[in-house]
Amino acid sequence: MVNALLNNLGSWIQSPIVLILIAFHVWMLIHAIRQQEWIWVLFMFIGWGITPLLYFFLVYRASPSATTGFELPGAHNRRRIQDLKTQIYHLDKAHHHSQLADIYFQQGKLKEAEAGYRAALERDPQDLDTRAHLGQCLLRQQRAAEARPLLEGVVAQNPKHDYGHTLMALAETLTELGETDAALKVWLQVTASHSYPRAKVQLAELYLRKGQPELARTGLQEVIADDAHAPAFQRRRERLWVSRARSLIKSV
Repeated sequence: MVNALLNNLGSWIQSPIVLILIAFHVWMLIHAIRQQEWIWVLFMFIGWGITPLLYFFLVYRASPSATTGFELPGAHNRRRIQDLKTQIYHLDKAHHHSQLADIYFQQGKLKEAEAGYRAALERDPQDLDTRAHLGQCLLRQQRAAEARPLLEGVVAQNPKHDYGHTLMALAETLTELGETDAALKVWLQVTASHSYPRAKVQLAELYLRKGQPELARTGLQEVIADDAHAPAFQRRRERLWVSRARSLIKSV
């Protein structure tokens, strides 16, 4: 009887579907450990089945790959898409086009976002938010040269625009264009007023490129230390940068 049970168990484990489910569970478990999502780790150790699937949709895919770590300030409810489309159809206002484009940006749908921002600018060419967000959208599409005048124009009018996010995008643009000295100055301007991991990690990367590992290490240590005391929502939002900081500090 024992042999029969062992044979049945062996056959069950060798099932392709079961092997796929086990591999998926291990994949999500490893990701949760790396992101220090300890509550999810505990749940996945306790039980199988639905837990890794919930983690996949609620955490792993929480931010689209195209804009992970580069989200615009504020959260946008995806259910607003249809409402905004209706308002655009009836009213065709610039801010409706811009708000819809922001949602597409958050979803990683950059082509749709770009079209929305351009439609908004046709109706209101001076809107700072739309110009800045279009610049960020172009940057995420590896079109830094097109993004630069938009971002520089907004920063010239308001260096604190979008709580420093526009300034960060300008620093990333300058880095992408190979102007590292100018980018370094902008990153220092950002970190003087904000403690964004996105800024500190990319500043550290520039320091490493310039052969200044001690300055890089200081910033990376701050990112890791701050993460330990950050609220859960912030840790989820910044996990890309914290993970990069942990990887970089090993080589410093």
